Amino acid sequence: MQVKTVLNRVHPIKGFVYDKVRFEGDAIEVEVRSRKRSRAFCSGCGRRGPTYDHLDTRRFAFVPLWAISVYLIYAMRRVDCPRCGVTVELAPWADGKRHTTRAYALFLARWARRLSWKEVASIFKTSWETVYRSVAWVVEYGLEHRSLDGVTAIGVDEVQFQKGHRYLTVVYQINAECRRLLWVGQDRTAKTLLRFFRMMGRERTALIQFICSDMWQPYLKVIAKKASQAIHILDRFHIVAKLNKALDEIRASEAKRLAWQGYEPILKRSRWCFLKREENLTEGQRTKLADLLQYDLKSVRGYLLKQSFQLLWEYVSPYWAGRFLDGWVARAMRSRMREWWGAARWMRTAIPCRPRPGRAPLRAGSNPARHWPMHCAWRRRRSRSRSPQARSRAAMPLGLRALRTCPIRPPSCALPGTCRHSPVPSQSWARATRTPTRSHSRAACRGMAPVD
Repeated sequence: MQVKTVLNRVHPIKGFVYDKVRFEGDAIEVEVRSRKRSRAFCSGCGRRGPTYDHLDTRRFAFVPLWAISVYLIYAMRRVDCPRCGVTVELAPWADGKRHTTRAYALFLARWARRLSWKEVASIFKTSWETVYRSVAWVVEYGLEHRSLDGVTAIGVDEVQFQKGHRYLTVVYQINAECRRLLWVGQDRTAKTLLRFFRMMGRERTALIQFICSDMWQPYLKVIAKKASQAIHILDRFHIVAKLNKALDEIRASEAKRLAWQGYEPILKRSRWCFLKREENLTEGQRTKLADLLQYDLKSVRGYLLKQSFQLLWEYVSPYWAGRFLDGWVARAMRSRMREWWGAARWMRTAIPCRPRPGRAPLRAGSNPARHWPMHCAWRRRRSRSRSPQARSRAAMPLGLRALRTCPIRPPSCALPGTCRHSPVPSQSWARATRTPTRSHSRAACRGMAPVD
């Protein structure tokens, strides 16, 4: 099979034919000529016109064959257009004054998705600038011919592209039937994401039903302002990462305090015992964790508080999920562990909930950045003034108080294995506070972390 036959099969050009094929050095040159009595297209207005004259021959890089460079050789015609005057004809295989064909530009852009631009240029014996211009041409073509209709689910994230905290904001369409990159912006500020919503327009933004993002505060603020009708899904990974960060700070500070006070370094090599999932622990880490849980340490109580939060993902009812979240935030704020206060405050401000049945929703704009994927209930507004009974209950140890009064109990024990503790008998809280113990409390077995 001849090269001319291959080109006619894979890349036919209407109004032109492939003529002579020859070797020039280490490349293949294919001459292209126009058909007889064919009229060229004006590059200005796109209309046909008579031929004025011919220019010198030009070489257009084509897709390599068998790792051999291929060039199309053609003498461009000039068109005597009645509207635009004498102009160069419009070549159907290239754009403007580019020396690469459209097929070759698309070929390089596809390989640039898999390899670095430098490697693509080296493999196909071209320059880095050619690969760059090919990718830019494909991106421009895609932006001109894309449709933004039917976008109902988007994802917002940032990508670091340089050292020194240089980021790009990327927005994806994550519909089930279509997943693609929609927009890229410089930096990760609120103004950056605002430009995306201006590009989308109000009508298209109103059709968005789901938005997935991380917990970056500028993103939360803009999404709550521009797409308040959408369900804002926060990434579970980032939520758990925030809890792990607070727990790791507690462990590190307590380890330093114990070393300064001269105690045995029992928290040494215990970081991943607290941060890993229970099913991912090794045998040595399981043994270490079981030993640590016998001590009444801040790290242990923080670990149990983090483990109790994992029960949130098992709830099906939005109402009870909201009740559980309210209770967990309250326990974290009263735990006397400052590292947990930041995470609990973020839960109160950034994780939203929808009003329960029978309650009127808040006014638009009065509670920004509040969207929870499970439509949790609004947390109850607690009055600052407390009765004597409430103040007495607040002074009670949290673990004992939770077991006696908390209506939401986790379905299983937070410790490895099975817990068979019975409920705490009725006793005065003052007596409970005077009884020191090094073993984990019954409240801890049920996932309720006592205060320090």
